[in-house]
Amino acid sequence: MDAVDEGRQRSALRARGTLARAQAIVRPDSGRRARLLLEIGVLFILTPLAIRYAIFTWRVPLPMVLQPVLLGLVAYLLWDATFKLKRELAIGVSRSALRSILAAFLVLGAGVALWASQQIPHRFLHLPVNAPVVWIMIMIFYPLVSVIPQELVYRTFFFHRYGPLFADARWLAIGVNGFLFGFAHIIFGSIVSIVLTAFLGVLLAWRYHATRSFWAVWLEHSLYGCLVFTVGLGQYFFTGVASVR
Repeated sequence: MDAVDEGRQRSALRARGTLARAQAIVRPDSGRRARLLLEIGVLFILTPLAIRYAIFTWRVPLPMVLQPVLLGLVAYLLWDATFKLKRELAIGVSRSALRSILAAFLVLGAGVALWASQQIPHRFLHLPVNAPVVWIMIMIFYPLVSVIPQELVYRTFFFHRYGPLFADARWLAIGVNGFLFGFAHIIFGSIVSIVLTAFLGVLLAWRYHATRSFWAVWLEHSLYGCLVFTVGLGQYFFTGVASVR
């Protein structure tokens, strides 16, 4: 294969889905743009609404409907010939990114903890004090069972598949991603969960765009998620539906 053919092949792959930097992205044609926008609407708007309906109308427990959807989207990502999971997971967390993540967490995390202590004092530190075993289990399994599929879908899948729609409009991509991540939490029926996760989604989208590191956003998401359940905000991420009626 000569250099010209190789360049054309790379361009074709980027037009289908991309993890490349903005300046290397080839914009899809109008037909594909329309299909991708429709896909975003179905997967990231209609699907959370359908999940919410299933939970609160049919009384389906959250894990029975959410996990299959997330795993289905991860399978869709892995099926994409332009995506390589090994390449995605090979990018670690640099020292500069780690320092930035920890510094932001110290400031923002302290703010969240202070807010929780003032607004919901009866729930503040409820789990670690009154149910330490449950709290420890959440600290262990939340980053593995919940954060990994969420980040594969909302950062890896989103930017790989829909990145070409935004080309060099970096902040538009970040803003849309944050909004959609927040909107997904409509399944909990709380405006607090939507607003908090929308802000977190913007931070994670920015981090992923800046580092291209799955592990960086996994770590950052895990820190804030564990903080939420520690300081008593977990009530906003709970549906109350435990069994099918």
